[in-house]
Amino acid sequence: MKKASWIILGVLSITIGLYPILYFFIDREFGLLGTKSVDLLSDTLWNIMFYVHIFLGGLALLIGWLQFSKKLRSRNIKLHRGIGKIYVVSVLISGICGLYIAFFSTGGITSTVGFSSLALIWMISTFLGYKSIKNGKIKLHEDLMIYSYAACFAAVTLRFWLPILTILLDDFIFAYRIVAWLCWVPNLLVAYLIINYKKPVAHTL
Repeated sequence: MKKASWIILGVLSITIGLYPILYFFIDREFGLLGTKSVDLLSDTLWNIMFYVHIFLGGLALLIGWLQFSKKLRSRNIKLHRGIGKIYVVSVLISGICGLYIAFFSTGGITSTVGFSSLALIWMISTFLGYKSIKNGKIKLHEDLMIYSYAACFAAVTLRFWLPILTILLDDFIFAYRIVAWLCWVPNLLVAYLIINYKKPVAHTL
């Protein structure tokens, strides 16, 4: 079961991690770009932020799952650290760009607050995770990076929930507003359960 989960995690992370490449080869109406106004699509700053966000966010998703491999850490700690540095830099830059483009989210304020919260949680958990390992707090580092990657994995869960809710609700905008929260809140709850699953339970007499 554990091996199957690991394989599924890897396949999804690689598939969606490479997904942003499509935006560089097909027309401007692909995906969410089709919901944006002509004025926004012609805005240079927004375009820079958007493409940097999806490219580096995709890179973080693509390599981040490897960091949870105990075999990788034990056999090649230098590679683990190298991947970790790339992940942290990618997250912080992508997160800043994501925070910016969140203010132009389809669906208005509900979507903006949802995606802004995601960007902040992603960056903060990643920065604190990096800071904790620099201070030698290994367990705290591991926990924070689980939260970080759970936030990063929102790129995957968004692409599952959005088409399902759009079909069920027959309203893309309403579905998108819900997904702005649904794509990451359950992820963090799962991360919490993973972190606390093996912790000893305190018993009182």
